[in-house]
Amino acid sequence: MDKKNALRAGAVMAGTTLMMLLMSSPVLAVNRDDGDDPGPGLSIGETLGLYVAAPLVLFAVIAGLVMVLDKSKKEHRV
Repeated sequence: MDKKNALRAGAVMAGTTLMMLLMSSPVLAVNRDDGDDPGPGLSIGETLGLYVAAPLVLFAVIAGLVMVLDKSKKEHRV
């Protein structure tokens, strides 16, 4: 019974993904909206810094704070 449910879930996800791809056609991006002012694009370095480095640094800071501020007793740690 698990295979049937997994197959059904996969089919639903594939169908949903296909419909989203078909509905978000890049052709609609050609027409500019009123008041649209996109501004300058990002360089490769800025893009990697914003979408790769910044989240990694933020994750490291949060993980470090959790480890430093951990108040649990040492005998309870695994």
